[in-house]
Parts: sequence; C-alpha cells; structure tokens
Amino acid sequence: MTDTLRGPRPDTGPMPPPVIRLKAASKVYPGGLTALDGADLSIRQGELLAIVGPSGSGKSTLLNLMGTLDRPSSGSVEVLGHDVAKLSDRRLSAVRARWIGFVFQQFFLSPHLTAIDNVATGLLYHGVGPSRRRRRAAEALEQVGLGHRLGHRPHEMSGGERQRTAIARALVAGPQIVLADEPTGALDSVSGAAVVQLLHDLNAQGTTIAVITHDAQLADTLPRRVRILDGRIREDTAAKAVA
Repeated sequence: MTDTLRGPRPDTGPMPPPVIRLKAASKVYPGGLTALDGADLSIRQGELLAIVGPSGSGKSTLLNLMGTLDRPSSGSVEVLGHDVAKLSDRRLSAVRARWIGFVFQQFFLSPHLTAIDNVATGLLYHGVGPSRRRRRAAEALEQVGLGHRLGHRPHEMSGGERQRTAIARALVAGPQIVLADEPTGALDSVSGAAVVQLLHDLNAQGTTIAVITHDAQLADTLPRRVRILDGRIREDTAAKAVA
C-alpha cells in the first residue's frame, strides 16, 4: 500500500473520524432496479452497530458498497476518507485487504486446513512470512477463545467454534472495521448468543464492528441500530441520539 492510501490522522476533537461514510449513495442495477436509494451513513471508530432489515431490503447491497465489493451508481462511499469510486481496482483490493475484515454466515473455512492455517490465510496478501503468519493466527485464535483448538479442522469443531475461527481470520490483519454478515444465521441459539457476546467483547477492546442482519432481536442488543427497508435507511438510532 502506497502512502496515498494511508488513513487520515485521528481528529483532535472528541469524535473519532469515520471509518466508512456513505453520502447519498445509490445503486441501480440494469433494468432500472434500485437496490439502494440515497443512503447516508457514517460509521466511526469504535462503534458497534446493526444494519437490520428484511430480505430484499437493500442490506446486501449496502454491505457490498461498504466492503468495496461494488461501487455506487451515484453518491459516494469513502473508506478512511478515500472515495472508492476514484480508486483503481488494484488500490481498491488493497483497501479491502488492509482495512476491512469480513465474517459471513457460512464461515467459508477450507475443510482441509487447521484452524491456525485457516486464520493465517487472512495474511497471505500482506507480505507476512509463514512463521509470522502462524504466530499472528495463533494470537487471533487466542483472542476469540480458541487457543486450545489451533490444530483442529472445521469438521472437528462446533458451528460456534467455526464462526469464531472465521472471526479470528477477519481480525488477524488488524482491520479498521469488521463487517459481519448474518454471523449467527447458521448457529443454534446458544452458539449464536456466544458469538454476539464475543462481538461485544471485541468491540470493548476497540474493534469497530457492523453486523448486517435480518434478526431484529439481535439488532436490539447492539448500541446502534440502522434500519433499512426498500433500499432506504428508515431509522438510525445514532441520529436520534444526536437530536
């Protein structure tokens, strides 16, 4: 990553700078389908929030824009002050690899790799040598309470442990924000509650986390809720707090 993609210096005031900011961001697909319509959203360092809405509400489109997996049709999406529409594909990939961690409902762990090696794959494109990758992977697994499972493969772990492994992989590179897409969707209620508690614990340690979910009950356990429907942000409890 070149100097031109360094994050901005922290604000000297009480409010930290936004990690992700959307300004009137819209996404229109071929055929005229508007999946996201004029979204304004700012996520600051250290926040834990839920982006909640039913299937088809625009959550996935919003996730793709925030995660730089797609570009807006209009408006802007900024990551640490960098407008993603103005970055080349190579620089956009670098932003995604360095600053954004992803957690998905289906884990996406390699079945033939141990937990430590699955987590170490999160550092493959960071210029980190093999031994250091494994050391940092072990530290990330310790952070999520799986220091005793380093050598286990996915089929030897519970669903909750597999999701914790996926979270460790998202954390291992030290991202600016973790985007968790339905992180409890494939888990039973007990394992899901444990993962939600882990997200709270990680946030208390300073990790910025946005949870994308259709589960209103889960969303209500988080400090900030952003509700989306029909491609529009209908409610943001942060805005209410400011008012």
